Amino acid sequence: MEPEVRNPYEAAAGTLLIVDDSEINRAILAEIFRGMYRLEEAENGQEALEKIQSLGGEICAILLDVIMPVMDGISLLRELAGRGLPQKIPVFLITAETSGSVIQEAYELGVMDVISKPVVPYMVQRRVNSVIELFQARKRLNSVVEKQRSEILEQSRRILELSLGMIEALSTAIEFRSGESGEHVRRIHDITKFMLEKTKLGRGLSQEEISHIALASIMHDVGKIAIPDAILNKPGRLTPEEFEIMKTHTVQGCTLLEKIPQLRSLPAFEYAYDIARHHHERWDGRGYPDGLKGSEISVWSQIVSLADVYDALVSKRVYKDAFGFDEAVQMILDGKCGAFSPELLDCFLSVEPQIRRMYHKK
Repeated sequence: MEPEVRNPYEAAAGTLLIVDDSEINRAILAEIFRGMYRLEEAENGQEALEKIQSLGGEICAILLDVIMPVMDGISLLRELAGRGLPQKIPVFLITAETSGSVIQEAYELGVMDVISKPVVPYMVQRRVNSVIELFQARKRLNSVVEKQRSEILEQSRRILELSLGMIEALSTAIEFRSGESGEHVRRIHDITKFMLEKTKLGRGLSQEEISHIALASIMHDVGKIAIPDAILNKPGRLTPEEFEIMKTHTVQGCTLLEKIPQLRSLPAFEYAYDIARHHHERWDGRGYPDGLKGSEISVWSQIVSLADVYDALVSKRVYKDAFGFDEAVQMILDGKCGAFSPELLDCFLSVEPQIRRMYHKK
């Protein structure tokens, strides 16, 4: 027995579902479209609904009678409209029902066309085929658009990764220049993110916003690129004049960030600008460069300020040895390393044991 040879147009076109309680009407409609589509039949709306659920996207159109037992055509339409299917699969009402209210409701439910019985085969074929071709062309176009959208999103993701990589490289390079290993900026990132996620300081912020703030935190010291090596790497105490120059790294940093066009388009930019400029402000208003006081300082700048101090205390630097964790915490509480919000200090103390463990990870 020779294998069945299928019509290639039929395979590409999909399945036409004919829903009518009359076997003769189903046979007439099936004959009109035989060889053009795969054909499925149902005797009522309930049977049609089951076939739609099983065949899914294979169905290219539905030819639907109105008056049927079990579930009539309008009831089936209501069910399909509730699922948004008439926007994806064209439905044709093929009926002898002439009631204006029925026809009106059918159109409101998303019917593409109403064809009166008795049908004229040539007209039915042309009207149904034209709409099916239109839907399939739109589907192909949507597929192309979706593919292009995916490609654009992937390209944007790669560009973003490249931009973030450049930001991290710049921040790390500055740390190397000041005699650090580059671990400092990564720890600031992790501490900032952890405190926003695990304490009430991050209340009201989405996970995406927290990620942007954590990324912005690694750029807090980019302005040090403008500070002379003799001051940046001085092993002893800075003179008042040298300290004034060192303080300019805050303004230099936000000015530098503002001059990078690619960075200005990133969601993290506003956070990065604010943190670079204000991570040396103090709760008592005696910080720099703007002398902000209390809640005038953003939560993220406050967190980065504390994280920066904590990491500096427990890490070895060119001008000092590392302090122990308990000693560092006490120095912060005693106000020896700045002035911080009481709420910030309470939140910090509640998670400091977990933050401490970050330094013991290999």
